[in-house]
Amino acid sequence: MKRFHLLILAASIAGVSPPAFFFSVMPAQANQCSTQRPPDARSHWSYRLIDGRKCWYAGKPMLPKSMLHWSPTRTAQARKHGSADVSEDRRLKVLTDENAKLKKLLAATDAYRKLNGLPANYTLMDAQASIPDDSFEARWRARFLDAIEK
Repeated sequence: MKRFHLLILAASIAGVSPPAFFFSVMPAQANQCSTQRPPDARSHWSYRLIDGRKCWYAGKPMLPKSMLHWSPTRTAQARKHGSADVSEDRRLKVLTDENAKLKKLLAATDAYRKLNGLPANYTLMDAQASIPDDSFEARWRARFLDAIEK
C-alpha cells in the first residue's frame, strides 16, 4: 500500500510539473492600451504616457512601457485624425491661456501700484524696507535670521 501511495505521488508530480514549468517560463504578454479608464472597473487601473497619449491598463502603476501597446486599429485611427497635432494644439492652447493669465496679473499689479501711488519699479524688497524696525514683522524677521545664523 505504501508503494502505491508513493507511485501516485510520483505520477502526480510528473504530471503537474511540466505544465507548471511551461507556464512559469512563458514570456509575459503585453497589455493593450485603452484611451480611458472604464467607469465600471473593479480592479486598480493605472496609466502611462505612450506616444503622447494616456495609455490606461489594468494593474499596478509603473508597468514598463515595453509591456504596453496600442491596438493597430487605434494607432491607425490616431494617425488618421492627427493625434500628434491634437496634443500640439492642446499645448499651444495651454500656453496661450497661461500667457493671458499672466497678462491679467501684470495688469492687476500695475493697477494696484497706480491706485496706491507706487512707482512702476516698486518691488517686494521695497515693501519690506518700508516696514518700521520696531514693527512685529521686522522683529520676527530679525529673530528668524538670527536663528538661521546659529
